[in-house]
Amino acid sequence: MNMDKWLNSVYSDGTGEFVSSPLPSPRDNVTVRLRIIEGAPVERVFIRSLHNGLQSFTEMRPGEIIHGLRYYEAPVHINEDRVQYHFCIAASDTTYYYTQMGITTYVPDHTYDFVLLSNYVQPEWVKSAVFYQIFPERFCNGDRSNDVVTGEYYVGGYPALHREWDDKVLDYEHGRCMDFYGGDLQGIRRKLPYLKKLGVTALYLNPIFAGPSVHKYDCVDYFHVDPHFGGDEALAELTRAAHEQGIRVILDISINHTGSDHRWFNKDGVFFPKTVGAYNDPGSPERSFYYFGEGNSYHGWYGNAHMPTLNYNSQKLRDDVYRAQDSVLRKWLKPPYNIDGWRFDVADTFARHDDTQLAHTLWPEIRRAIREENPQAYILAEDWGDCAQYLQGGEWDSPMNYFGCARVIREFLGQRDLFLHPLLRSKRKMTGEDVKARVMQHFAKLPWVIQENQFNLVDSHDVPRLHNDPAMDMRARRAALIFQFILPGAASIYYGDEADIGGTTDTNEGCRWPMPWDKDIEGTDTYRLYHMMCVLKASHRALREGGMKFLLADGSVFAIARFTREEAFVAVISNSDDEETVALPLRDIGAKMPASGADIFESAVSFIPSDGGAILTIPPRASLLFNCPML
Repeated sequence: MNMDKWLNSVYSDGTGEFVSSPLPSPRDNVTVRLRIIEGAPVERVFIRSLHNGLQSFTEMRPGEIIHGLRYYEAPVHINEDRVQYHFCIAASDTTYYYTQMGITTYVPDHTYDFVLLSNYVQPEWVKSAVFYQIFPERFCNGDRSNDVVTGEYYVGGYPALHREWDDKVLDYEHGRCMDFYGGDLQGIRRKLPYLKKLGVTALYLNPIFAGPSVHKYDCVDYFHVDPHFGGDEALAELTRAAHEQGIRVILDISINHTGSDHRWFNKDGVFFPKTVGAYNDPGSPERSFYYFGEGNSYHGWYGNAHMPTLNYNSQKLRDDVYRAQDSVLRKWLKPPYNIDGWRFDVADTFARHDDTQLAHTLWPEIRRAIREENPQAYILAEDWGDCAQYLQGGEWDSPMNYFGCARVIREFLGQRDLFLHPLLRSKRKMTGEDVKARVMQHFAKLPWVIQENQFNLVDSHDVPRLHNDPAMDMRARRAALIFQFILPGAASIYYGDEADIGGTTDTNEGCRWPMPWDKDIEGTDTYRLYHMMCVLKASHRALREGGMKFLLADGSVFAIARFTREEAFVAVISNSDDEETVALPLRDIGAKMPASGADIFESAVSFIPSDGGAILTIPPRASLLFNCPML
């Protein structure tokens, strides 16, 4: 057997098929498994783990053979909250080392070790979830009586503007994020049957608390839902109705900063008497909530004077935000609202200000407070880059996964990187090898039970919609959708993507257009594509709980598999302008090509069975998804 080929079959993960208890209790003995293709020149296999700081080698005994793959297993004792391990494989010529990142011939560091967490409570519903992200002001107007009236209030000298649903969205220069279309929580509740039919199982709502702008990241009162969204009772009604439909609800909040009109700060006295608030009353109890300097100067997030930064050196601020029983974060987790989690805006900058670096002190406290109210609450954080230090079991459950999903697939499809494109304008075409490296550098640093929490997105309220880029056709959209649904974790649909919603790519306002309810959404090919992916995730355990492996990363093509012992899904995605032919090593996961000459979407495919898999011919810029039978 070819040495290189058998190494490709080496596999383990943290699912129940390779770990007898993925969420073990302290002092458990957990059986860990590794599999390698039958006939590989393997002499002995060991697990290397750390116990009380000392390395330990446990030999794995060979066991059953399933689908042509031999399983090895050995016990691992859980004596600490976090137990790390990797595998040592003694072959006839070399000792190989296997971590979550893959095979090396040198002793690896612990960055990519497999990890078992003994005191981690996983929000287990997330790995099966399809989220639908809603920008509430632009989704559906369910109650016109609570619409903003033009001139109702002014912020910074600019008036609130009422707009009709079909009016063109104003750019920032003309609208100042004060152009209101009337979307509200009653409208979201009205559309729950539509969302249920699409296949949505969870809602992520951009901020709904009282605020002067359409986006409401400039909050003026954390303790009340904006009356133009229907007020507190509308949220209680929405969560109750959503839960009856089997749909969870998480809310967006910024606890890094408030708006300058927040009742705690109250700079201009727009919504509260000018006699109260930290800006106008240096003796107020909220003065310590912010970073004030000489002459009443203050620090604003990202230099924005409308968003003063919160100072968590204040113990009272900590009480009001998360510690007290009637604190902000606890209130909305409790009845009658019963939300299912929080999405934290700009979480990467939270509690970090020059010589004040409290992030890793406060996030564990916030996590404990949230989980005391709801042990299954999801803690989702905004971070666009490498944030593995927050994802080890004691702080976040997931970031907005730009780093391992959105940024990767969009650049592979031909766009510039979402985060770096103003600075770096390389014309180099991204390869399949790049995709594999970038995905794995994110996922492989995380314990498997946290990989399963990842919030995989393509579009959001902060980036231009992929389909609004004229260079991105339906082939690109299908590739992006398959990619986000094939990765471990939840998939997120940004409202209106399934409806071919209009927009532009030059400003944030361009991705926040009103939902086009006047069209036959469900009759479009785009809707059918999204609906099918939702149905597949709901119907197949491999797409919810299966392992994940790159089968191929070669030039313009990559292939990812999700699999259990019973079934396997394989996604093959190409960014080549030419037809490509590749070999898929399906035997490495115990699978074979389906008998049909088409993929799940009935796209005709040319493939030739070969020893160990199939030779596949891929049309230009195609994305294919196969449900493969096992050997």
